[in-house]
Amino acid sequence: MRFAKEAWPFVVPFPLVAAAQLMTGRPKAAAATLATGGAVLLFFRDPDRSFHGPADWVVAPADGLVTAIDLIEDPAVGPGKHRRIVTFLSVLDVHVQRCPIAGRVVTSDHRPGRKVAAFVEDIDQYNESHLTIIERNDGARVGIRQIAGLLARRIVNYLPVGTDVYRGQHLGLIKFSSRVDLIVPRDWEVLVRKGDRLQNGATAIVRPSGEDDETRDEN
Repeated sequence: MRFAKEAWPFVVPFPLVAAAQLMTGRPKAAAATLATGGAVLLFFRDPDRSFHGPADWVVAPADGLVTAIDLIEDPAVGPGKHRRIVTFLSVLDVHVQRCPIAGRVVTSDHRPGRKVAAFVEDIDQYNESHLTIIERNDGARVGIRQIAGLLARRIVNYLPVGTDVYRGQHLGLIKFSSRVDLIVPRDWEVLVRKGDRLQNGATAIVRPSGEDDETRDEN
């Protein structure tokens, strides 16, 4: 199992504390400390993921539960209305995010803010967040908004403006419970429903408009 590099500052103290507990004759406490450290390490797990469907289809940027699919206006992504798929990440989900499409990063914008529980409907308006916008070769833009939750300590984003990315490439992670919004053109077809569970880099969730039925049947 692979783990995100951001895990180690959180995980390393646990075996050190456990060693001190053993040295002072507290083996049960040491075992509990190691178990807690193992649980924290699992939070940063980064399983191998892939999708073998059509090259233009959009994959999930995050693991978690789809809690809303709606229309929004987001001038940062572009004029008019856009389709949004909201994914809630519990502390048990993989918290690494991946690029949903291939293209070039044209926006990478961190916004400070509050840390309200990630399941609250309008937290995207005031919680800490980071917006990444990827532009395809045809000019279509897709936004990925990482949003901090109640327990989130930090949003990490790996992609500065100008980075050329491939679908499934690591985008970043959010440390502990959080939310990720995917924002796509309004006329693209959403392939998932509220209540579905997603896997980053592996679950196809949007089909761009303009594809014929033969292309659609490839997946």
